Parts: sequence; structure tokens; C-alpha cells
Amino acid sequence: MAFDSFRDFLKTLEAADDLRRISTPVATELEITEIADREMKKPGGGKALLFEKPTVNGKVSPFPVAINAYGSDRRMAQSLGRESVEDAAAELGSLMKAKPPSGFREAIKLLGTALELRHAKPKSVKTGPCKDVIHKFEVPAAPFPGPWPPAPELKAATAGQVPTLLDLPILKCWPMDGGRFVTLPCVSTRDPDTGDRNLGMYRIQIYDPKTTGMHWQLQKVAARHGRRYYETGQRMPVAIFLGGDPVFAFCATAPLPDGLDEFLLAGYLRKKSVELVRCETNDIEVPANSDIVIEGYVDPREPLRMEGPFGDHTGYYSLADLYPVFHVTAITHRRDAVYPATIVGVPPMEDFYLGVASLKLFLPVFKMNFPEIVDIALPAEGVFHNLVFVSIKKTYPMQAYKIMHGLWGMGQMMFAKYIVVVDAEVNVHNTSEVLFRLCANTDPQRDSVFTKGPADVLDHATTDLAVGAKMGIDATHKLPGEGCKRGWPPLAVMDPAVKARVDAMFNGKPGGS
Repeated sequence: MAFDSFRDFLKTLEAADDLRRISTPVATELEITEIADREMKKPGGGKALLFEKPTVNGKVSPFPVAINAYGSDRRMAQSLGRESVEDAAAELGSLMKAKPPSGFREAIKLLGTALELRHAKPKSVKTGPCKDVIHKFEVPAAPFPGPWPPAPELKAATAGQVPTLLDLPILKCWPMDGGRFVTLPCVSTRDPDTGDRNLGMYRIQIYDPKTTGMHWQLQKVAARHGRRYYETGQRMPVAIFLGGDPVFAFCATAPLPDGLDEFLLAGYLRKKSVELVRCETNDIEVPANSDIVIEGYVDPREPLRMEGPFGDHTGYYSLADLYPVFHVTAITHRRDAVYPATIVGVPPMEDFYLGVASLKLFLPVFKMNFPEIVDIALPAEGVFHNLVFVSIKKTYPMQAYKIMHGLWGMGQMMFAKYIVVVDAEVNVHNTSEVLFRLCANTDPQRDSVFTKGPADVLDHATTDLAVGAKMGIDATHKLPGEGCKRGWPPLAVMDPAVKARVDAMFNGKPGGS
């Protein structure tokens, strides 16, 4: 199912009694965070929230704020237009396993798959709802020489002024944050050599009405694009869009290979081509049904600027550091635009469900590379990649170590600090079950391995920035050749026939309750 706007998505949630409207004025400074955090911590993720009267410095914004829209399994599935995320994963898995047809029936089935794929390729259009209202700004001919002045007090525009970033209901999430941050931005950049497009999600700190930080970390694709512009000295065009079909934000966070267009995935998931429109002040294309678009550039001749701190998904503040500066050249938006936002912090939070959905969707890719993998889980306590549980069908010695090293070599799995491998029958989504196997099946010295590699820039615990140690633990049963010189006992479980008889005694109620 394709959504025409973020408001359209919210209407669907409301019809399912999965949205709560808040009509009381609520401050974008800290108050929305506190309300949203309480909702996100409820069992199952609570409901999506729509703040109809968010205030910026005491003034009600014309744009309502939507938050926690992705914060449950059900809402995450609805954002993908599916009954469940597993349904989308199954579709993608069957597509990757497609083989040349051996008969007429298989040919018809493959034709059906091809017809579904016709929607994957985006198409360009001349205009769209994202251009209902257009505000352009003067572009300086030369870069600011630096050093950067202290950030001014941020005040919204007064009557008669052209609206700027300060008129958007951008949140200050946590007390020690360096300022206001756009937290759910889809950032579009292009490789200057190949023209390949990339869609990523990088937080945006507001410095003043027309200037922000651009927090793309050094391992990200947009940072690679930026380095090429820095080598040539040319201004780098960038576009930030918010809202539109909710699948866009998911695709911006999805771990796609470098060079693969995220809008292809979006078109496939929504079963409708993404219509792209050219920006007003640069040649980047954005979805025509976006709610808000912020156009601009990064000038490689400018000095970097201090960005942060920011209360991050690690649950701690990520420290301030130097990042590129983004200059706004235009802001366009729908007349009925909604400002989508999120907050991150001590888990569980809304981003947990985005991460789980990505993992489920791309699990077939992992299984293609490692057929022995049964399932993978990223527990909320591991804040995405800090802790990974993997179950495997183990058939030979040291297979668990093969899986550890293989995963560390796959995309963003390089950031995994701890990987725990268990046997196939273990439910990796049950942390208690995994910890039982971890404690019962391991000798710490024999069954652990340490290695080094890239680390998340946001990880404050590493000795050096962006590099750190990793630990793998083999919690599977041990085979001959794996260093255990004693016999390996079976797990104590009841005979199935006895369980069935006892179930019959009490009509399936445990203990006869």
C-alpha cells in the first residue's frame, strides 16, 4: 500500500485506534520528548502521537508534530503496507530465490514477480505537493571563512518575514543537547563520479535560520560522497526531506549496499513507483509527495563546525565534534504538512522497531551468504548493533566462529561489539533463553574470541574514535575438535508423549489452573 503523505499514514493509524491526538499546546523544548518517552516505554511501544499545537519558544507552530509513528511491530508493518514485516521479508526472500522457469506454471509465476518489480524504478515528474509553498533564500557567492561565531538565540520569524528553519517545530530532545535537532530527516546526496544516489538518515543540528550541522559519520555513504567533493573543492548539493510515504524513512535507514538506490526498495515495498521532483535550487531529486523539503549545499572550502552534544540511541550523549556545515537555499512544503520526528535515548525507543524491521527484511540476504543461519536478533538493550544473537544449524567444528567473522564483514554488522551464537532450537528473540545457553554452554576462555575493527562513531566507550574491540561467544553445543575433552550432555526435556497426556488431563492449562 502506498501512502500519499505522512498525514495519510496517520489517518490509517487513527482508524486502527493506534494514534493519540494531543490538542494541548506542548513545547518542542524537552516537553514533547518527555511525553513521547513515556509512551514509547509502554508495553508494545504504546501509540503514535500527534501534537496538534507544538510550540516553538512559546509560539504555536503551523505544523503538527508526529512522533512514535514507527514505534510498534504493527505500525512498522503498516508503514510498509503489509500485515506484518515478516510478509515483506518473505516476498523479498522469494524474489532473491527466483530461478529460471522449468515449465509454464513457473513462467507465469515469474511473470507475476516481474510485474511487481515494474514499480520499483522511480520516475521523474515536473512538480508535486511538496512544492505547494516555496521559500528561496539568497546564496552567498563565497564560503564563510570562519571561525564560526557563537550560535545566536533561536527565535521564530515575525510577521512579514520569509519562514526559515526556526519556524519548523524542531525538537530540543534532552537537557544537554547542543541545540535543536531534526531527528527523522531523509538526506539525499549523489556520487559526483557515478551519479549514484544515496538516501541516508543523519541528524541535523540547527545553528541559525539558514545553517545546520550535517552529522554524517565517516563510514557512511554520504560521507564518502562528501570526501569526493572535498577533493574537487566543489559545492556539494544536498536535499533533506521529511514525511511523504512513511516507507521513505525506513529505506533511509535500511542497510543497502553502496550504490543501490533506496528509492528502488521504496518502490518495491509500496508497489508503486516513487515520483521524484527536482529541487528548486539544486539538481537533487526528492519524492514529490514529501511533506517538507530543505534544499542546500555543503561547501568543502569552509571550516568544519562543532556539532553536538546529542542524547543518542546509545542512551548516552554523543560528544560534540567537528562536522560539515549545511547551508539552506530553499524550504518547500505541502500546505497540510506534518512534521515527523522521533527521539532516541535509553531503550526501548521507537528506533528499535525500525532496526528490527530492517533485520527481518534483510535476513534472507544473510541466509543466502550463510545458509546455516536460522535467525538473528538485535536485543533492545544492545541499541542496534552492540549485541547480536544468532542461531545456526551447526554441522561441523568451529562453525560458530565462521559466522561471527562473516557477520563482522557485512555492512553495518562491522559495528557489532558482541556476537553470541547459539544452536538452531534456541529462540534468539527470547533474551532469557539465550542467556541460559550462554551461561550453561560456555567456558569463557575456550569459547570466546576477541578481534578489532571499525566501531560506531557514537560509541563513547571505545579507547579511540571509530575503532574498537569486538567479542564473539560460541554458546552452541561443542563438537569433537572444539576443545571440550568431556562428553556433552543432552538438555533435560520432558518426553513429548508425557506432555501430551498431561495437557489432556488439564485441557491444555498448565498445572491444572
